[in-house]
Amino acid sequence: MPTKKQETGAGPLIVWFRDDLRLADNPILHAAVATGRPLVCVFNHDDKSADIRPLGGAARWWLHGSLEALDNALRARAGRLLIVVGPATETIPRLAAACGAEAVYFNHRCGAPERRIDDSVSAKLGQDGVNVKRFNGNLLNEPWQVRSRSGEPFRAFSPFLRAANALGAPADPLPAPFDIRFHDVAVEGVDLADLALEPSSPDWAGGLREAWTRGETGAMSSLEHFLENGLHVYAGERDRPDSSATSRLSPYLRFGNISVRQIWHAAVNATPAGRQDRNIEKFLSELGWREFSYHLLYHNPDLGQRNLQPRFDRMPWRHDPPALRAWKTGLTGYPLVDAGMRELWTTGWMHNRVRMVAASFLTKHLLIDWREGEAWFWDTLVDADPANNAVSWQWVAGSGADAAPFFRIFNPFLQAEKFDSDGAYIGRWLPELSELPPSKVHRRPETKSTDLFSGHRLADPIYPLPIVPHDDARRRALAAFKSLG
Repeated sequence: MPTKKQETGAGPLIVWFRDDLRLADNPILHAAVATGRPLVCVFNHDDKSADIRPLGGAARWWLHGSLEALDNALRARAGRLLIVVGPATETIPRLAAACGAEAVYFNHRCGAPERRIDDSVSAKLGQDGVNVKRFNGNLLNEPWQVRSRSGEPFRAFSPFLRAANALGAPADPLPAPFDIRFHDVAVEGVDLADLALEPSSPDWAGGLREAWTRGETGAMSSLEHFLENGLHVYAGERDRPDSSATSRLSPYLRFGNISVRQIWHAAVNATPAGRQDRNIEKFLSELGWREFSYHLLYHNPDLGQRNLQPRFDRMPWRHDPPALRAWKTGLTGYPLVDAGMRELWTTGWMHNRVRMVAASFLTKHLLIDWREGEAWFWDTLVDADPANNAVSWQWVAGSGADAAPFFRIFNPFLQAEKFDSDGAYIGRWLPELSELPPSKVHRRPETKSTDLFSGHRLADPIYPLPIVPHDDARRRALAAFKSLG
């Protein structure tokens, strides 16, 4: 039987924000405002529910800024963001009861633990007579909408992308609402500072603050900068870490400071109608890779812990804490790898080409389990994404869907020579090599040399020699792969 508040339509609506921390093109907010009902905007900080993976340090820092920006945007419209803490299965039904909510609106999530929570919350709300409305606010297409001809999920990217493109262009993005009615809820939330998302002792986030402006305004500024400076050279320059051709939108997408629909349409509209552009095609395919990653996560919930290809369960990974520590701290003796790892530690981000080289080095040169790398990236990336992080690590390691062949082993010296030819990227992040000419940076010896640094002043400490010779590492990796049968 409907409750009295449903019959009269007197209750407010709860807009439950999660990984969609924005006002523009947010279906839950747009639909809720369209009803004319007063709203309660809430964020529930839940790292206690079963199987929920706590955010890493860099992602927690980004979340703080995103929540602060969203709260400021709501306050500019005479509202606020209510922050509550605890298992969502308890906090959301309790909030709905406390404010007499008519309905709760939220966007879908793809992770299995999150889906279980959402289903449980929906069931409890239904028992209490509260409506639930779910929307797609994070993807171009829901994971179950893109299917092969047999009806099965995809395991390869190219056919997935063709099937996704066949569904047509995404709907136009929704504008940010200005006239929002807010419900004066009496529920006490917590202050953002109480979540302790930002580091304090020690405060290691100085480089992150210098590199990023978190929140929806920062996202739109980054998108505008990319459209003006990077998109027109994207296809040819995207692999160069010394170039500004990449969008750097990944952390904004991760926390929903901007929607993928906004980015898709902005890129398409940047080219005159009817003209094909390989830069835009390549960029849209990268958005497609993100869609593919969520497709895989939805259909393979343990993607971050289990090899998608079971034969890799027999891979003889090495337990080598000193080598892992050298990789994490950018002291492997391979300049491109180390520059990337130091960029990551300083800014919470790493150029995509360098991510591939660094990941290949860990899993192939060092033969260390990809899960060790995935965990380090999860803690240090501001864009640590449950789908992209796991899928990309498995792709490089050779254990995933549509994976790069394991025998494709990057030579970090040749990669640096090709994509950082003048050594600008390496010199920025490895000051101890900044005085060396590119010829020496890209062709460092694998044994001690008396003339390597001849005539060149170096900062202390002296940069280390490679921790493993490339040819030896390649032979060892190929033998390990061959042992899988």
